Amino acid sequence: MITVKTIEEARNQMKSWKKEGYSIALVPTMGSLHEGHASLINRASKENEKVVVSIFVNPIQFGPNEDLSSYPRDLDKDSILCEKAGAHLIFAPETSEMYYTDMVTGVSVQGLTTGLCGAKRPGHFNGVCTVVSKLFNIIPADKAYFGEKDAQQLAIIKRMVRDLNFDIEIIGCPIVREDDGLAKSSRNAYLSSKERQAALVLNRSLTKGKELLSSGEKSTELLKKIIRNVLQNEVLAKIDYIEVVDAMSLNDVELVNKPILIAIAVFIGKTRLIDNFIWEA
Repeated sequence: MITVKTIEEARNQMKSWKKEGYSIALVPTMGSLHEGHASLINRASKENEKVVVSIFVNPIQFGPNEDLSSYPRDLDKDSILCEKAGAHLIFAPETSEMYYTDMVTGVSVQGLTTGLCGAKRPGHFNGVCTVVSKLFNIIPADKAYFGEKDAQQLAIIKRMVRDLNFDIEIIGCPIVREDDGLAKSSRNAYLSSKERQAALVLNRSLTKGKELLSSGEKSTELLKKIIRNVLQNEVLAKIDYIEVVDAMSLNDVELVNKPILIAIAVFIGKTRLIDNFIWEA
């Protein structure tokens, strides 16, 4: 496995692999990798001959009061995980390599970005779409792998790829959880031991929602009420949002008569965590 830090180096390696006829996969990340990322890399390595992992903490997807400066960074540790999981190349550029100081061009997706995390993090998905578009141009992969924990992001990337005719297949991969049910996240590292225990309420609340759906409940308002009640029983939890939306359009729905996405965002202390599941009607 090799690590490159410049666009020129990355493109030269891609040209070499393309000339040899290799199938190439891209796994975009912001580093601070965990078993969830490893599962993406592992699947990519099984389905492709070469795997590229990008590690770049993208500044333009962070808001002014978010955790850009404190976001965990450990390239050495990430490199070990990447190699064990089957990666062949890490693309780890600096911000100055990815963005011109006078850059005036970006990519935005309308509609899908207005609710859920998009409503709470203005401009976030413009930053995501811009950096992912740049990565697709730098790394001409056949497939790109994203986690389903970021369900809104996955839907937006799929739509962007369709609308802009990117020649790449987007693969969504299941959420990876700890043994106690907490969804793997780089931001879990921010949690104290007490907060870590409190964070289990996210999965517990969604499990209650699944039970209600399994019993035949169709009212999305009742679903949200039950999930809210579970979350509010945890004193360290502060609800950011609870949403039940169409799994494809991300529009609000009143009755469960089509595939839906139930998504939540909750602050545990100062740490914002997200979780979700899709229910096939």
